[in-house]
Amino acid sequence: MTFLTDKEELKPGLVIFRRGDVQHRNWYCRVKLPKSDRYKTISLKTADVSSARDRAYDHDADLRFRIKHDVPIFNHSFSQVAKEYVELQKRRGATGQVSDARWRKCESVIKAQLDRCVGSTQVHLIGQDSWDDYPTWRREHGKGRLREQVSDATIRFEMSIFRAVMSFAAKKRYIRTDQLFQGRPTLAKMRRDAFSPEEYRKLHTVGRSWMTAVKKRPSSTWYRTVAYNFVLIMCNTGMRPSEAKNLRWRDVSIRKDREGRDVVVLSVTGKGKARGLVAPASVAEYIDRIRAIAKAKEPDDRVFTTHTGKPALTLYKNMIEDLLTKAELRQGPSGIPRSTYSFRHTYATFRLSEGIDVYFLAEQMGTSVAMIEDHYGHVSPVKNAVRILHGMKGWQAIPAEPAEPEAPSKGRKASGGRAAARQPPRVSRQRPARPDPRP
Repeated sequence: MTFLTDKEELKPGLVIFRRGDVQHRNWYCRVKLPKSDRYKTISLKTADVSSARDRAYDHDADLRFRIKHDVPIFNHSFSQVAKEYVELQKRRGATGQVSDARWRKCESVIKAQLDRCVGSTQVHLIGQDSWDDYPTWRREHGKGRLREQVSDATIRFEMSIFRAVMSFAAKKRYIRTDQLFQGRPTLAKMRRDAFSPEEYRKLHTVGRSWMTAVKKRPSSTWYRTVAYNFVLIMCNTGMRPSEAKNLRWRDVSIRKDREGRDVVVLSVTGKGKARGLVAPASVAEYIDRIRAIAKAKEPDDRVFTTHTGKPALTLYKNMIEDLLTKAELRQGPSGIPRSTYSFRHTYATFRLSEGIDVYFLAEQMGTSVAMIEDHYGHVSPVKNAVRILHGMKGWQAIPAEPAEPEAPSKGRKASGGRAAARQPPRVSRQRPARPDPRP
């Protein structure tokens, strides 16, 4: 408790005083907020009592002006407000309103970046210029995880946290609502690094020999076999890596469609949500290959594991990097090294090129139509080439080559035989092949 000396009440609710727990003799004033039990204490920065009285009256008038015009009364640094915001998200996470990962990501971005940028600044002094300048500041003060420059996607995510903290400050009346940022980050959308049909065929060609190249260590062959089939599954389902990590044997089933064909149905969980997706019958073959060599095969066991049966935490990251390097496909067109997420982008790009409706693709991939249009809008001219170029001089549509019939392998239905699947997909100039050239 602060020890007060020389206390003087100037008017009801306005008091000046000196503190007995400090060495200086400067005066302070304490102003009571009208219609509230809250007080604001202000250093008057003078030892002269006459000047202290004048300054106290000025602060009292300023406080009443702020209340009348809805101007924040108490000063808070951005760092203080951000901590309050994170605590709120943490409480919401404990009650299941947001995922546990959400508040942890918020806290990480705030500590690593936003506090460095505006942490010590009083929140009511942060304006539109701070928002507009953030992308430039971020690139001047940091590097990307996979390349020299910080990606646009990273900056967008950080700025979404920035905006959320400021919105929280407005709700707490630390700032006025007209101080909230206007507009969105003016950053170009980054195209996802998917594989082209030619690259995809090369990945299969190299992958088949790569899978059995190691003979000395059985565990290496095991990992290569699982990693190779993992690539096939991801490219033919569009699963997120987080959904693949959570996939269990009981989540995989085979059903019939309206024409009586086998369809693989996967119940996946990721990003805090559960959903179902469908895949061609060939995916069942890839999964069966993994089951045949898996150490953990109970219904509740994970599909993607280590060679000892434990859940795979990295989803064969090193193996896949080695495969992509061997196939000379590690580097994407944008200069960013490809990752496991590239298989999901490949699925989306190929399906759009085949002419699938955006709504059905968004539902299959567990995302929004807006996201599909934002990140894969460049595919639309390709899939609509026949309509766009119709009637132009020097161009005419080339009909797609007829697909060769697949010969069913022994013991399996005609939905996908190995003999026929060994042939690489035939691609016409009108549309690219589907991501299902089975080895």
